Amino acid sequence: MPREKIHPGGMGRPRAEEIALSALGWLVANDELRDVFLGSTGLSPEELRQRAGDEDLLVSVLEFVTMDDAWVLGWSRETGHPPEAAMTAHAVLAGTARTHWT
Repeated sequence: MPREKIHPGGMGRPRAEEIALSALGWLVANDELRDVFLGSTGLSPEELRQRAGDEDLLVSVLEFVTMDDAWVLGWSRETGHPPEAAMTAHAVLAGTARTHWT
C-alpha cells in the first residue's frame, strides 16, 4: 500500500478533508455567509447537502472562507483549528498554489 503523501505544513489529504469539512460546517451554520456562498456558486441548499463530501466543493468552500481574514479568524475561533490550516488544506486539496490576481 502506498504511503500517504504529506504536503507542506505536514498535512495529508485526510486531514485536509477534515479541515475543509469543518469549514463547510461553520459556513452552513452562518445563515448570512451560507446564502452568499450559495449565491456565488449557484448551488441550492439541497445540492450543497448532496455534494458536501465532493472534493471540488470542499476546495470551493476553502476558497470562499479564505477570501476574508475575519471569516478565517471566526472559523478558527469556533473550531479550534489554527487560521493557517485553511490555506494549507486548500493547497493540499487543490493540488496547486492559489492564483493571485494582483
